[in-house]
Amino acid sequence: MVKRTSRRNFIKTSTVAGAGFMALAGSTARIARASALQSIAVASVGVGGKGAGDLKNASYYGKIVALCDVDSKTLNGAGNSFPDAKKFTDFREMFAAMGDKFDACTISTPDHMHTVITAMAMKAKKHCYTQKPLTRTIYEARYLGELAKKTGVCTQMGNQGSSFDTMRNVVAQVKKGVIGEIKEVHVWTNRPVWPQGPNRDLSLAKFSAKIKKDDPDIADDEIAEKKKQIDTALKTLNWDLWLGVAPQRDYWPGIYHPFSWRGWWDFGTGSLGDMACHTVNMPYGACDLKFPTSVVAESSGHDFNSFPAVSKIWFEFPANDWRGAIPFTWYDSKVLPPAEIFDKYGIGKNGVKMTNSGSIIIGEKGVVYSPDDYAAKYHILAEGGKAIPEIEGVEFRAAPKDERSGSFDTRNQLEWFTAIWENKPELCWSNFPNHAGPLTETILLGNLAVWAAPQAGVKGEKIEWDAVNLKVTNLDKLKTPGVAELVHPKYKEGYEQI
Repeated sequence: MVKRTSRRNFIKTSTVAGAGFMALAGSTARIARASALQSIAVASVGVGGKGAGDLKNASYYGKIVALCDVDSKTLNGAGNSFPDAKKFTDFREMFAAMGDKFDACTISTPDHMHTVITAMAMKAKKHCYTQKPLTRTIYEARYLGELAKKTGVCTQMGNQGSSFDTMRNVVAQVKKGVIGEIKEVHVWTNRPVWPQGPNRDLSLAKFSAKIKKDDPDIADDEIAEKKKQIDTALKTLNWDLWLGVAPQRDYWPGIYHPFSWRGWWDFGTGSLGDMACHTVNMPYGACDLKFPTSVVAESSGHDFNSFPAVSKIWFEFPANDWRGAIPFTWYDSKVLPPAEIFDKYGIGKNGVKMTNSGSIIIGEKGVVYSPDDYAAKYHILAEGGKAIPEIEGVEFRAAPKDERSGSFDTRNQLEWFTAIWENKPELCWSNFPNHAGPLTETILLGNLAVWAAPQAGVKGEKIEWDAVNLKVTNLDKLKTPGVAELVHPKYKEGYEQI
C-alpha cells in the first residue's frame, strides 16, 4: 500500500503547479523581449500544414535559416516566404550542411519521424519544438525526455493549450483541493476527422486486380490514368523520405500524404495520440496521471494496419503521495461519458454547454469540467450544477506574453524562445523530461490496449504495465502479436536505432 501524506502537508512541501512543473513564480509573467531573441537561428523540418504555423511563429522570435520538407511543392512555398533560408528534402543532409549554422529546430512531421529528427537535433545541442504527440511509441517518448535532460537543451511540445492561463490556473486549483479528493477522470473527443478502420490500404497492384475483375472493359484506361496520377504526385513528393523509418509500402493518392497518415499504425497514433496531448493535458497535470498500472480497450475493429474508427479505453492509476488510486476513461468518435455524470452536475443546463470534446475530473466535493480541448474554459460545479468558488490566493506560473501572443500557438512558442534566451529549459511548461515525455507515455499506453482489441465490440486483452521500466508485465500471456514492437520500434535501415 502506498503511503499517503495529507493534502495540507503536500501543499506545504510542494512548490509546483503540476507534476514536474517548475517552481511557482507568481501569476504575473515577464514580457519577453522579442528583439533580444532575433539572434536565434532556426531550422524548420516539416513546413506544411501545422508546420507552416510553427514556422511562422518561430519567425517572430528567431531567424529562419533552413527549411526541410519531403514535398518540394510545400518546400518551395515556404521558401517563397523565407527566400534567404536554405532548402532541403532530407533532414540528414540539412544537419550535415547547416549543423553549425542554427541553434533551434521546429519538427512538425508525421508522428513516426518525430523521434529520429528530434534526437538528431538534441544530440547536436539544438533546442527543439516538436509537435504533439511527442512520439509514435512509448519508448521513444522516454528516450527523448532522457536525451533532453542529458543535453540540457530547451524543449517544448506543440500542445499549445499548455500556454493558456485558464489551464494552468485550474491545474493549480485542483492541486489545492477545490473539488476535494479526486475520484475519477473522463476525457472525450470528436476525433477522428480523417478515415480510420480496416481494409483501407491501396496500391496500384490491388487497384488493378480489382478493376480488372469488376469492370474489365475499362480496366486498362483506368489503370493508366491512376498510374499517371501517382507518377505526377511523386514528381514533387519524395515517397522514400516520407516513409522514413517506417516499413516500405506503395504510395497511393489521398490516403497518406498530406493529412490522412494519422489513421495508420505505421505513421500516426490515431485519435488518442492526436488529441489527448491537448484534451488530457489539464487532467494529467491536475491529477498526476503518471505511471498507469493497467489499460484495456474496446474498439470497432481494426486490422493492425489502420486504427479503428471508434475506441474506448480504461486506464488504472495507483495511489501516489497525495491522492488515492483513480480510474481514467477515454472516449473518441463523439462518444460521451455516461449521461448521469452530466445530469448529476447540471452539465447541459443553465448555460453550461455539453460538447463532443472535453474533460471532467470528479472529486468528493464536485467536478472540474472543461467543454473544450484545451481547458480554455472550465466550470467548477457541485451536485445540481451550483458553481464552486475558486480557492483564493492560488498562484500559477503564466506563460510569457507579447503583442503577438494572443494566439496560444504563438504564446507556446514564445515560452520556448524565452527559455532559450534565459538558458532555462525548465521555463517550458511542456518540456520533454518533466511533462511532454511522461504525458505522451501515459497516452500512448492506451494505444497498446487498442492494438490488443482488434475484434469489433469486444474488450481486448488487458495490458499490465510496469511504467518505470516500460514493460508489459503479462506479455508472455498475451495472444495479440506485435505488442512489444509497439512499445520499442525498430527503424528501417538508414536511420540510427534507439
